[in-house]
Amino acid sequence: MPAAPTRIQATAKRLISLGPRRVDHIPAFRIALGLEIPLSLLLVTGHVQWAMYVGFGAFTGIYSRYEPTRMRFRRQAIAGTLLTACVTLGATLAQLGESMSDLAESWTVLVAGSIVAGLVAVVVLRLGLKPGGAIFPLFAVAAVASAPPAAPIWAAFLIAGACASLCVALGLLGHWAGERHPGAGVRTATETWSRAQLGTEFSRFAVAAAIAGMLGLASGLPFPYWAQIAAIAPLSAPGRTLQLERGLHRIVGTTLGIVTTAFLLSFPVEPWQLVVWVVVMQFLAEMYVLRNYSVALLFITPLALLMVQLAHPQPVGALLEARVLETAIGAVVGIAVVSAAALWDRRAALRDRAIGAARDATGVTPPR
Repeated sequence: MPAAPTRIQATAKRLISLGPRRVDHIPAFRIALGLEIPLSLLLVTGHVQWAMYVGFGAFTGIYSRYEPTRMRFRRQAIAGTLLTACVTLGATLAQLGESMSDLAESWTVLVAGSIVAGLVAVVVLRLGLKPGGAIFPLFAVAAVASAPPAAPIWAAFLIAGACASLCVALGLLGHWAGERHPGAGVRTATETWSRAQLGTEFSRFAVAAAIAGMLGLASGLPFPYWAQIAAIAPLSAPGRTLQLERGLHRIVGTTLGIVTTAFLLSFPVEPWQLVVWVVVMQFLAEMYVLRNYSVALLFITPLALLMVQLAHPQPVGALLEARVLETAIGAVVGIAVVSAAALWDRRAALRDRAIGAARDATGVTPPR
């Protein structure tokens, strides 16, 4: 086992180093185009307040990157269905929240988001969707539910569904743009997961989201769902070490991304300018997200915040402060959940080892 300083040096190196380059510009352009087309239509028709419905439907294009075309079509269709359902649920909760107190509405969104995080994480694991986890569906439910209703529920459903369908179509067209990947290493369809494994996956995501959301709500900050998102972000990385590093990357990258956002919002901007920046940030985020997560957050953070400003403008100072603090709360919760799971597994391994040693020595299996 390497010494602690060596591990720290390796972690620091991964924080600032870029992974190997691939043909990232092709999927990045496709994903950005899937966002640019519907946002431009909103600008032309004067409905920029629907930007969140468009943005979450357009997240469909992020799924199934570097996978064969047919598999990408199937998996993006599934992802688009999930995201559309989440936007619709969020719009429904937003409408119901109009007749609730602020506290009741906040708790409803918190609980619904936590359950969605757990359920979607199970679906994603079972079906082998990439990227793993439940960040985008949780974001869709919680953000739409937390904002004032911008359209009827049926309109939110149609807008998100149309954008998801557009991204699936662009995924097919990507076949002729160089996104074929016929020999890509993908998870086999025959891989199965036990009920215990799926239950553990649900618990990890739901519990992390719930704890972070409650802490965010107790803090009095305006967007508790940002803490929920930051809490589940580390859980989708493979392996405990990378999960812990993902939490660290989330804090560092978001903090630096706030600087980018502060610059972009430091002068008056028109909606069309926000749309341009959103599309540019989406492209840059996809260029780096698989190479270095903290670098990608330099662009993911302004992307998310500019989308909020486009659909439901907020005071800039309070918006930036809340993003940093709630991300820190959530990332710490995510790291704590990963650490607790590692300690639990270690204790279980030591117990099993002791039971095995006792059985070998006496020929009798002691009770657990």
